[in-house]
Amino acid sequence: MTAPETRVAHGIDLDAVERAIRAAEQRTSGEIRVAIARSWFWGDARASAERAFRRLNMTATIARNGVLIFVAPRRRKVAVIGDAGIHAKVAPDFWASVVARMTADFQRGDPTAGLVAAVALLGGALAAAFPIRPGDVNELPDSVRVE
Repeated sequence: MTAPETRVAHGIDLDAVERAIRAAEQRTSGEIRVAIARSWFWGDARASAERAFRRLNMTATIARNGVLIFVAPRRRKVAVIGDAGIHAKVAPDFWASVVARMTADFQRGDPTAGLVAAVALLGGALAAAFPIRPGDVNELPDSVRVE
């Protein structure tokens, strides 16, 4: 029996990130998505993240508690966008701390660790603000979107 292949995009272990998302969402009704830009990305990360937020229907959660991490690995650009529900519950500097955590690992050459750490931070904030509800359903896919 052979070991399953690891899915990698731009040096990021997609399976590890998806496992982190599933683990984080076990404690919250919130939803976390990750979108990775193509290698030829040259745009503004924040503007691209906002477009991806709309395209991935991040506002479709009942409590408006979806969070998107957008990554342009080749440009080492990241953006984190939360929906209205989570913005109302966390301090404004929280978003910068998530980006700083990711950026540090990206600069060390370990984008997977940066994304896994960011997902864990987001999961903790979502769990505090939006604990898991009885009968909670996964409202958005946990898969990493490579665009």
